[in-house]
Amino acid sequence: MALTGLDIFKLLPKTNCKECGHPTCLAFAMALAASKATLESCPHISEEAKETLGGASAPPIKLIKVGTGDFERELGDEVVLFRHDKTFYHPTCYAIEVSDTLSGDELAKKIAKINALCFERVGESVSIDMIAVKNDSKNPDAFEAAAKAAVGKFATVLISDDPAAMEKALTAIAGNKPLIYAATDANWEKMTELAKKFDCPLTVKGNGLESTVALVEKVAAVYKELVIDVGTRELSQALAEITQTRRLAVKKRFRPLGYPVIAFTKSDDPREEVLEASVLAAKYTGVVVLKADEKSQLLPLIAQRMNLFTDPQKPSQVEPKVYEIGAVGKDSPVYITTNFSLTFYTVEGEISGSKIPSYLIACPTDGTSVLTAWAAGKFGGDQIAAFIGECGIGDMVNHKNAVISGYVAVIKGALEEKSGWNVMIGPAEASGIPVYAKANFA
Repeated sequence: MALTGLDIFKLLPKTNCKECGHPTCLAFAMALAASKATLESCPHISEEAKETLGGASAPPIKLIKVGTGDFERELGDEVVLFRHDKTFYHPTCYAIEVSDTLSGDELAKKIAKINALCFERVGESVSIDMIAVKNDSKNPDAFEAAAKAAVGKFATVLISDDPAAMEKALTAIAGNKPLIYAATDANWEKMTELAKKFDCPLTVKGNGLESTVALVEKVAAVYKELVIDVGTRELSQALAEITQTRRLAVKKRFRPLGYPVIAFTKSDDPREEVLEASVLAAKYTGVVVLKADEKSQLLPLIAQRMNLFTDPQKPSQVEPKVYEIGAVGKDSPVYITTNFSLTFYTVEGEISGSKIPSYLIACPTDGTSVLTAWAAGKFGGDQIAAFIGECGIGDMVNHKNAVISGYVAVIKGALEEKSGWNVMIGPAEASGIPVYAKANFA
């Protein structure tokens, strides 16, 4: 059972030195009990207390690492049910399934297609995370060959219930630290031995929540680098069981369920599969394995994941400055927006689509959108005029014309008065920029 704040306080040095970042040792103890602080923050704690508190201060969901180097992915290590309570740390990993029944050119083409599943969105390079090689052939040699072919750009999941086939594939690619799938009631002892031998994370697959707990307790007695599969494929039931897993781990500190979760989509229809994956990602799944492999199918999942796993207390933002779009010159038009990433990249994309080289000023608004920033008093005449003076745009162009969003047309007068620039009212929606630009600047 987790220790309370008072239990932890009794083991602290009680110096109230504030070196941990909290005003008192009691405040630090309460933060530690709520998983909002780490034991390492206290420089004066005794080794005996560290040993006692180590388990109590550990995250309720264990951190598990799959892959190595640039392709390493971290799972688990989460401490809350809802991201507004704190934040989520490790985004859901998407794994694309590859069957070892493919061979030769078919296998090479499939893997090349998966390796190309990389995207550029709001200034970030994003991609899928893993290739899941499945032993459909039941042939150890075919499984080994497919595993070797899959190694390269992403982390690997090896899917087989045959310990002999798994050992052969692991021998070939163990240095890449793949995720082993899976230990079941029938093979858990041999699969656990392989996980220990090759130092790889191991999935424990049950048949519902109760059987999963029972199996995890047996495996965790000898090996703790685990991922859980509750074994349920019906979406509504799987969602309920995965949610219960997270609740028990976080709220009750129930250690047998304190591991990240892997789940598989059920549908063969790519559209339905993407919907299933989006639900699983939104509700606590660490790895989602799916068959869909088209960019058009996976980009919505990547976009959803980016939204889910941003810190709600720290809006995504770009550096406030002047950006050049295209081969700009002294006569190029000037647009003004906020430094909220989604707003900025939407406006930038539409300006680029107009084919008219332009300057885009991203004003400092703490990463808030146009209307939100205006309502909060961060995107008014005074603030924008001050930044126009600071950013150097006046030295980049030989005119004083700037375009603002039609949503904040009300600031035109104040901005002109404070800045000395002529303010043009652009379209309210960024999608109207290409037509507006061609009508005014072509």
